[in-house]
Amino acid sequence: MDQVTQQGILKKFEIEQADVDRVRAVGPRLMLEINDHLTAFYEWMANHDEYQIFFANSPDRLNRVQSMQASYWRTFFEANLTAAWFEERKHVGAVHAHIDLPNDIYFAGVSFSAKSLINRLRKLGDTVENIDATVDSITKLIFLDTFVVIDEIARINREKIVAGSKALLEMTSVTPIWEGILLLPLLGIIDSERTRDIMTKTLTKIGETRAKVFVLDISGVSAMDTAVANQLIKITMATQFMGCETIISGVSPTIAQTLVELGVNIGDVRTTATLRDSFELALRAAGIGLQNIGS
Repeated sequence: MDQVTQQGILKKFEIEQADVDRVRAVGPRLMLEINDHLTAFYEWMANHDEYQIFFANSPDRLNRVQSMQASYWRTFFEANLTAAWFEERKHVGAVHAHIDLPNDIYFAGVSFSAKSLINRLRKLGDTVENIDATVDSITKLIFLDTFVVIDEIARINREKIVAGSKALLEMTSVTPIWEGILLLPLLGIIDSERTRDIMTKTLTKIGETRAKVFVLDISGVSAMDTAVANQLIKITMATQFMGCETIISGVSPTIAQTLVELGVNIGDVRTTATLRDSFELALRAAGIGLQNIGS
């Protein structure tokens, strides 16, 4: 993250030098209570399933994480909002993404920590100058901190999705299953890039095999929007230009309802609910009688 981006983020969160100064001023006094805060934090954490998953059977891990958190809060109150500060927060996000820490427990933990530290700050009473302004400054910095962590988690998860989509793209294979019949089962998330790849591979295979029927099975597709549905319909139209009929198989009630709600016009496209039904249609369309199968 470059300096211009960092300054833009600080501006969005309305963090000014006065906020930094107030956090730094109160930091040493709150760090004296950080061990008590962490004790309270893990007493709270012990009431949640995530504690059992990550710490119950690993005291060494718990001690290591507590030590890391103490260091984390130290850099928080030092408030040196440099590239190193942002990178440290991004690293926390990367660790959370790696262990698949649920967002709800992370946000709940941030909420608990914010309340705990602010309550400790208020107990200092009149010894803190502009205590309300200091609370506001700490809150701003906590929001910024949380944003950087969650943004990194989201970035890593997007990379996982892209990697998964690329893997599925490479697995997309149009396969001859009978004389004159091709099959392509689709899995996972379908986007514009995958539909373009499907179009290219399908038309190429039709040209190579002179297939008369193409079965496109979408029973493994997790979701579909208007753009993807229209792209699939374009594929069926393109196969028709090559003298090949397309049958879309595996249209679930959910996808059917979605297509109706989206107003997608499937025109003359033949669809079936099951792969078995599509095979029967495909055999008839290819001029193969069911009685000839296996003979």
